[in-house]
Amino acid sequence: MDDHQHHDDHEHHHEHDDTHCTACSVDGSCSCGHGDHSCASCGHDHSHSHEETSWTNTIIIGLMIATGIILEYLGVGGPASTIILVSAMIVSGYKMAINGVKGLLKGNIGIDFLVTIAAVGATLIGQYQEAALVVFLKDISLKLEVIASERARHAIEALMELRPEIATIKTEEGEKTVPVDQVLPGEVFIVRPGDRVPLDGKVVEGDTSVDQSAMTGESIPVHKTLHDEVYAGTINLDGYLAVKTTRASAESMLSNILRMVEEAESRRSPTETLVNRFARYYTPAIIVLAVLFAAVPPLILGAAWIPSIYNSLVLLVIGCPCALTIATPVAMVSAITSASRNGVLIKGSTFIEEINQAKVYAFDKTGTLTAGKPVVTDIVPFDTEREEVLAIATALEENSKHPIADAIKTEAMQWKLPAYTADMFLSSTGKGVEATINDTKYRIGNQRLLKENGIKYPHAEIEALEKQGKTVVVVSQDNTVIGLIALMDQSRETAKQAVRELRRQGMKVEMLTGDNETTAAAIAEQVGFNGYHANLLPDDKLVTIEELKQYGKVVMIGDGVNDAPALAAADVGVAMGGLGSDIALETADIVLLEDDLTRLSYIQRLSKTTLSRIKENITVSVVMKLAIVVLAALGTISLWVSVILGDVGLALLVILNSIRITNVKPDSLSKE
Repeated sequence: MDDHQHHDDHEHHHEHDDTHCTACSVDGSCSCGHGDHSCASCGHDHSHSHEETSWTNTIIIGLMIATGIILEYLGVGGPASTIILVSAMIVSGYKMAINGVKGLLKGNIGIDFLVTIAAVGATLIGQYQEAALVVFLKDISLKLEVIASERARHAIEALMELRPEIATIKTEEGEKTVPVDQVLPGEVFIVRPGDRVPLDGKVVEGDTSVDQSAMTGESIPVHKTLHDEVYAGTINLDGYLAVKTTRASAESMLSNILRMVEEAESRRSPTETLVNRFARYYTPAIIVLAVLFAAVPPLILGAAWIPSIYNSLVLLVIGCPCALTIATPVAMVSAITSASRNGVLIKGSTFIEEINQAKVYAFDKTGTLTAGKPVVTDIVPFDTEREEVLAIATALEENSKHPIADAIKTEAMQWKLPAYTADMFLSSTGKGVEATINDTKYRIGNQRLLKENGIKYPHAEIEALEKQGKTVVVVSQDNTVIGLIALMDQSRETAKQAVRELRRQGMKVEMLTGDNETTAAAIAEQVGFNGYHANLLPDDKLVTIEELKQYGKVVMIGDGVNDAPALAAADVGVAMGGLGSDIALETADIVLLEDDLTRLSYIQRLSKTTLSRIKENITVSVVMKLAIVVLAALGTISLWVSVILGDVGLALLVILNSIRITNVKPDSLSKE
């Protein structure tokens, strides 16, 4: 399965498009009604900056309004106070008015248009203070929304700052400093103690410790020596390194992670989509209601026109659902960027929502629960010495690249063994090897190899080892078994803790493996699973995932290499060890940038906290808006107070509440 097919398997996957953003409609206009303003939910600038990040003009306009109000209150200066207030309103709101009209011509009734109507209306009925204040406070509200966007995207900027701009490469003439984007794969660069690694590559000289915390969230340095991979943006702590470049700057792991985090913000969760759809119909409804507020009391109830018009202007201003439309995206982006700082890459807000609804966690065994590298655990000799069994096995496996052969040869290096030379090799795929040592035929392999050659083997001893979850290979001399070698794939230290924590949170936790029933049962019991599924081929894993969906949404955790079908079939696919794997980065919906399974309970807690914050944001926004609408209908709230409470206050509240999501930390870093 190719990388793109996986994304097609999820309805919620979209191509990234710079013209779209989490709060914007398809044509790029802001659904929260900001017209051409920078969209508060994503920070995209749709046509101009509106000087959102500069507070100088805002302070000057604020002082002008304060002066006008004071002069009017003291009754001095004649028309000066009116001129100052109207001037402040025009300076502060002329861009808003232009954008409001532009939006209206495109069929988009947005906040800019609503505020413009309110300001002009207040001016016509002689409420100059209200007119100036409503535009001024709305400008502050927009600035707060942009701050929310910038705050949420700070993690991306911090990652970008990790990218060094130059690299020191080795040439025939000596060392040469060049921009990183000019370094080609295959060239060798050097990294001295304290330097940041400029590109991805493999160590060809040197030995050091590298700080990868900026990318993985783990503060413990990682030892790097010959042939080890190093990544752009990490820090060389204490040794000299010469590194052969494996990827160009634009293709480095850091660049990939940056791209993924940025793309994640374009994928909306169901809640975001629902809120934005609601906002699209809500704003025109507010205009209709405002017209009724202005016309019904005077025409039907005989009320005065000016108070009725004033109340309708209040409704227009507080009716815009800005806080409501930023309630979800600001929280989601805060969660995604916070997760990226803690070594977890979440590819879209929709997956945060789905993780929160998950009921089943399915783990692939090899490469996920285990390191995928078996080690020798037992050597059982029969009528000979253990050293003899291991020496014969090492000679037989000399030319094999199989993981079991590697484990036996690694074990042999720790012993003082007699040296044997084997020849006349005959390999049987999936069974084992036979060869001649000193004119005697020896075999090493599984029980099928022995059965085919009519050799009796010790059933009881083999069964006892397999019940412990071990793989057993048999060594024979001529037609007699001389020993057994048991191997076991080492469990990740974090596996048992991760499974225990997920079960504590009420999850059904299952193991998927290609191992036989006996081995699978032993490992499932050791780690603490609810159940296991053995003897599975890749296609069988996909079928198993579909069957598990009867219990609810399924999260599949795999190594991202051979689990692509199952990762695609699951509601959320989580890949292990993304820091070293391009395939993992592309295949899964969520990537653990290092091999730490305890990050799963962190994701679960992050998801739960994020959804709680969103519910709080939406509830407070709706309740506050409704309360102000009622007060406006009763004529007991002024225009500028409604803006402070319904816009500035609400926006600030939503932002601060969303920022609290960053307090959720992985267990290995700190307790929440």
